[in-house]
Amino acid sequence: AMPMLLNELRPVAIVFVGLHDLDDIDPRDSTLLQLMNEAFKTLSRITHACNGAVRDMLFDDKGCVFISVFGAHSHEVNPCFDATVSAMRMESALKDLKLKRFSLGVSFGECFCGEVGPSIRSDYVVMGPEVNLAARLMGKAPNRSTLVSKRIFTHSKSFIHFQKSEEIQVKGKDGFFHAYIPQTRIDRQNVEITEPQQPFVIMPSRQNAMDSLMLVKDRAVKSIPTIAFVSGGPFLGKSRLINEVAGKAISDGFRILKSFRTSLDSFTSFFPLRQIVSGAMIMCATEVEGGTDIGNEIAAANYLVDQNIFNKTDRVNIGSIVPTVADAQLLSLLSGLNPKARTRSIVDSLMKILKLLQPLIIILEGDGDIDPSSWSLLAELMQRASAECPKIMLIVSSRDSPTITSAASNLRKNAVQVKLMPFEKYETEQYLRVLLGVKERSISIDQRLLDVVHDRANGCPLFIECVARWALEKKMIEFVEGSKKMSLKMLDERSDDVTAAIPRELSNILLAPFNKLPPPLWDVLKIASCIGYSFDADLYSTLNQVLDFMPRIRELSAKYDCFEQTGSHFRWKQQAVYEAVKSLLMVNQRQKIHRMIVRAFEQSKINHIDDIKGGDVRRLLGRHCALAEDWAGAFEQYMRAGDRAHAMFNFNEASKMYEEAIDFQAKIEEQPPLRSRMIPTINLGTCLRELARYKEAESVLTRCLNEAQSEFSDIALDEELYVRALTALAALYQAQSKYDAARKLFERAVPIARNIQESRSSLWLAENIAGYAETLRKSGDLPQAERHHREALEIRTRAVEEKSCTELELAVSYTQLGCTLAGMRQYKEAYEQHHNALSLRYRYLDFSHGLVSESLNYCAESLCALGRGGEGISLALHAVEIRKLIFGTSHPAYAHALSVLASCYHAVGRYFDACDCLEKCLEICEVAFQKNHANIIPNLMNYGNVLRSTGDLVKARIVYQRAITIHELNFKGGQQARQLEKCKAEVDDLTFKIEQLESSGAGLSNEIPDEIARKHLAPADVESQGTPVIVFTDIGRDVDDELALVLLSALKRKHILNPVAVITTLSPERDRAHLARGSMDAMGMPDVPVGIGSCGGVTDGVDLDMYGAEYSRSSPCIFESGIELVYRVLESVPPRSAVFLCIASLSDAASFIREHEEMFISKVKEVVLMGGVVSTELGESLIPDSAYNNNCDISSARFLYKRCQDLGIATATLSRWAAYGCPIPPALLDEIAKTEHMVATNIRSVSKLSIDQLWNKVILHPSDPRREKLPNRCDISWFCRTFMSKGEISKEWTSSVWTLVKKLNMYDPLAVLLCVPAYRATHFDWKAKVVNGVSHIVVGSSERDTGIRNRLSLYTEYSSLFLFAFQETLHK
Repeated sequence: AMPMLLNELRPVAIVFVGLHDLDDIDPRDSTLLQLMNEAFKTLSRITHACNGAVRDMLFDDKGCVFISVFGAHSHEVNPCFDATVSAMRMESALKDLKLKRFSLGVSFGECFCGEVGPSIRSDYVVMGPEVNLAARLMGKAPNRSTLVSKRIFTHSKSFIHFQKSEEIQVKGKDGFFHAYIPQTRIDRQNVEITEPQQPFVIMPSRQNAMDSLMLVKDRAVKSIPTIAFVSGGPFLGKSRLINEVAGKAISDGFRILKSFRTSLDSFTSFFPLRQIVSGAMIMCATEVEGGTDIGNEIAAANYLVDQNIFNKTDRVNIGSIVPTVADAQLLSLLSGLNPKARTRSIVDSLMKILKLLQPLIIILEGDGDIDPSSWSLLAELMQRASAECPKIMLIVSSRDSPTITSAASNLRKNAVQVKLMPFEKYETEQYLRVLLGVKERSISIDQRLLDVVHDRANGCPLFIECVARWALEKKMIEFVEGSKKMSLKMLDERSDDVTAAIPRELSNILLAPFNKLPPPLWDVLKIASCIGYSFDADLYSTLNQVLDFMPRIRELSAKYDCFEQTGSHFRWKQQAVYEAVKSLLMVNQRQKIHRMIVRAFEQSKINHIDDIKGGDVRRLLGRHCALAEDWAGAFEQYMRAGDRAHAMFNFNEASKMYEEAIDFQAKIEEQPPLRSRMIPTINLGTCLRELARYKEAESVLTRCLNEAQSEFSDIALDEELYVRALTALAALYQAQSKYDAARKLFERAVPIARNIQESRSSLWLAENIAGYAETLRKSGDLPQAERHHREALEIRTRAVEEKSCTELELAVSYTQLGCTLAGMRQYKEAYEQHHNALSLRYRYLDFSHGLVSESLNYCAESLCALGRGGEGISLALHAVEIRKLIFGTSHPAYAHALSVLASCYHAVGRYFDACDCLEKCLEICEVAFQKNHANIIPNLMNYGNVLRSTGDLVKARIVYQRAITIHELNFKGGQQARQLEKCKAEVDDLTFKIEQLESSGAGLSNEIPDEIARKHLAPADVESQGTPVIVFTDIGRDVDDELALVLLSALKRKHILNPVAVITTLSPERDRAHLARGSMDAMGMPDVPVGIGSCGGVTDGVDLDMYGAEYSRSSPCIFESGIELVYRVLESVPPRSAVFLCIASLSDAASFIREHEEMFISKVKEVVLMGGVVSTELGESLIPDSAYNNNCDISSARFLYKRCQDLGIATATLSRWAAYGCPIPPALLDEIAKTEHMVATNIRSVSKLSIDQLWNKVILHPSDPRREKLPNRCDISWFCRTFMSKGEISKEWTSSVWTLVKKLNMYDPLAVLLCVPAYRATHFDWKAKVVNGVSHIVVGSSERDTGIRNRLSLYTEYSSLFLFAFQETLHK
């Protein structure tokens, strides 16, 4: 099983199938054995086809039983529906297998899903009351029938007809109740497929094509994503074939997304996916909203952002495909992404909605090529579909076999190729029989009729229909009774050849319905044929003023069925009609129409058109100029389209637009000036560089620079243009690590730029100077690099003051200067510069942006260099997660983030954690970079340094030696000299130490020395660090345990409390330790050790619920024995200074007292407990009550309380009444989640899920086992009083109750505050019990006496501490 599946409480549906014919099977009965095998294969196949998993097939007290589960292996939208459909299909299949006795039961609810048993023979299981209910429903079901539970009925009744059963009673449920019997599916067609004019008929040549596409569909059902390429000439029925497959798929629950492209769209990046993605957003938003129609893609995008399905980055990514949803203010989010990373990022966003829509068929129809960006995206989508969206099928149709780019070559693997050919004559005959309604075999088609139809139609099904329909309308086809044939009828007795009456040109037949069309509508038809097969009404609204264009298009759609409309897009209903109208126009007519369109655009003041669609307008207008042979106009429009695409970081499209501009410029009769020729060439070279097409870029830019140098005279020198040519080529050389060549070009360009730039706040000048400075830095001339970066920063600062740019522009200079200073070992100022950049990027960019992760990384590196690596770990962890999200786990950017995290772990003495990170980092780099690439050297040096710290000196030397080898292969003498000297010095020193150890006979060991292990257990300084606290927690059960650690983080930073150890208890204690380790690392407490405690009183082998988190991590530094860790940390604290903070089961604290009572007495001054006691007024001592933490191990709780009182160790108990006295509003969790700290967002997410799960338990009957340990007092009334401060709501409430919740009880954070004397005195009242001269206090003795002095004051105190902790760890 995958890790994500282990140990979870998940809502799943369970199907039990009782195969009673096989209950008493004899192993020697081969017939029954064969039947059993057939039943298993059939039921398994149905299960998998319905998104389920086979749990088991076994023989027990119920006989032979087959069990399948739905929702345990993936988060399905409606596992109830899947399970019911599966049961219905199983019932039908078993009847087909002739089984006489069988029954099925289906139930749904929360079940434990995870591993059970020792690791040597563990098994993945699904357990819980719902499993039992499904089995009992199976037992009660009538023979050869199915019973489902009420929950199954509730979640599936919109899709399936049910019949209520007789009242039944089953074990484990009180009283009688009704079950339900599924009957038939409700026909719900959610995508409209255009019906063909004639019934779809499978011809022999189409049968294979249909079978192939249905096979692809069946593979998608089985979670095998596949792509099919359908090719064939025009009018051969590709669309009809695909629509037929789509129609069949809809009946199997598939959703359909379709788009159409023309040859004109190959210039526009992602155009074929525009309609697909718009439809997906609308469909997904409608689904999430519960069926309410979401009007358009903009409304859908806004809704998905509001529902946290999309974030800002997703919206920008989707805006790359659907420009109408893009946010122009967020375009900088695309900066810094190369095309591969950008494609990956877009697919990340797409997957968020596509996986909610599966099973899904995406259809890309059209007669044009697909642009390279779309191919790359499709390749990435299909590569990841198996893991993220497996029930998906892609169909790409085209006239010719598609030309797939090399970057998308993986699409060819396992692709299905379908090629349609014209009908053979015998197929034309079969099709004619269908069209003419000839069913009797005795009636034949006259040969002459067959010949003329086949000749005119050229074997195209559409044309066969057109010819037959035309002939029927003319009454030219008749049935000849005597010959029993369908024949052509003689219309003109003087003609010997009746076939001459049927037009040879099909356009005559196709255009016959438009013979009476008014001239203005004919004009509009011709203009539309010049515009193209499909067009956007918004873009061509400019023609309304002169031609009333769009109103007449709508009239043609309504009255003559010429066009079909989707949103603002119109498309010809029949491509054959489009081609026929187009063929009527002469060349000069077309030119005239295109000139008229251009003139209409010019008169409409195009500059005022919305920027988002501006690129489309420019591109289309450029095409019209070209077809009108207005070469200068075409050049201008393609240049503007290229500039817009460049500004959108769409370098693929921009490069195509510039290439088009250059081509059309060459057609202008009068040679344009050099400046006009150079600008598109420079822009093209820049785009090619961004696309990593270095050879092409170098060829273009070198030729451009040579031409400029040869044509410029000293007098007529266009200096600004010359600088652009120099710096463009210099930037290319820098990208290729040719620093010497880049430096020479910059040294020629920068002086000229300074001379010609009058303004000292010019961003253009700053960019040139900064580009030169970066080349200096990378070539090793750091002092000069610093000088130039400071100059660039000054210029940009003046530009900000003059409001000619935003503050975000400064982040670039801060970052570049910070990197330069770090190289010069001026780490303090380097950190300041990087922190300046981070603050600006926090303010202006989405937290998940790549530039934010860049600043987080640089800040963490600088903190490491300053000896503050512990502070850097939280920043580095967030950088790792951001880069994992943006780039994936095989990208060098992700590897670099791991390397920085390793440096931080190394700085706090967690060497083996650092080793783990660096090994992953190097594994990525070895694949991502070419062999012995220079970028691997810093990671090798980091790894060698860490290995040295672990004591593995031999391996460390080998690593440094490899770094030297790679350096010598990549750099000339003197280049990066400091790096080489460092490696050689390390090799020499390691060699000396290895020889020293070998000669002394001590031997070499790669085990971590004991003094290293004890590094983080240094003596605690109470005065400077605060009160030492040892925490016993069951983190992962409720979020308040993790919030307690957040509070500890804040108090540790304020030097009030000093957590010296955290012990995780309550099964699964090891998983809780992993969560604690990750949470504390993220909260800036990586130096606080974590130990694994006991199962907390839980029965061995039983793992209780716990939530997960992305940051949960195993670590070699986690102590296997929590008791031993407590002993060791107590050794390091002053006498009677430590506090035991028990916010979980008391098993481990009690065990420590039993085993090390003397140490406990000497070092611990107080025990603070979250729990409760029997009234302080009863008896002479405190006795623990039945609070959850006490009840987990009541004997340990009693022992701890008694022993503390006997030994004179003070206790402070905080009861649940105190928590009830100071609840927190959910708004606080929403507020801390806005910090975007990974712990804060997870706490908010888990809280919402937990409250919904609690509600689902509360509404159950008190005897329902699904309530688990929830006390009977916790009913709907209790829930509403406790969390909502309002009257009861109906138990039929099906939506999330999170929006209704007004207060949440956080117990453990209050216990943390109780550890601090100042907070205790300010915010709490208590009752004391004096035992043996020591006062033991209890806060919260009853519902009325909560012990909270001022609820608002206390809430203000700890809410500010929460925000302080999250903001400080992110250096906000």
